[in-house]
Amino acid sequence: MGQKAREGDGRTPEGVYAIAYRNPRSVAHLSLKVSYPTPEQAAQASAEGREPGGDIMIHGLLNGLSWLGPLHRLVDWTNGCVGVTNAEMAAIYARVDVGTPVEIRP
Repeated sequence: MGQKAREGDGRTPEGVYAIAYRNPRSVAHLSLKVSYPTPEQAAQASAEGREPGGDIMIHGLLNGLSWLGPLHRLVDWTNGCVGVTNAEMAAIYARVDVGTPVEIRP
């Protein structure tokens, strides 16, 4: 729980970001990179002598595990990313382009 503070903390960044790129060949069923950290977050982390982390994605289930479906919600397995079912990811991916704003809320 709480705002992402540093690389490896397992938290998901909260706030308004944008989709930085689309990855159809992800290790999960499709993925969309979130523009975390913002320049301000990167500067703050640098001033504090820490790494902010990165590679925050919205993605489906890991390839080969689609049978889990909504059961994936029972365990926090995403290391700070936003995990959804493969059907949800396919619907999101079909509608979202690079630059689309995304708000991540607690």
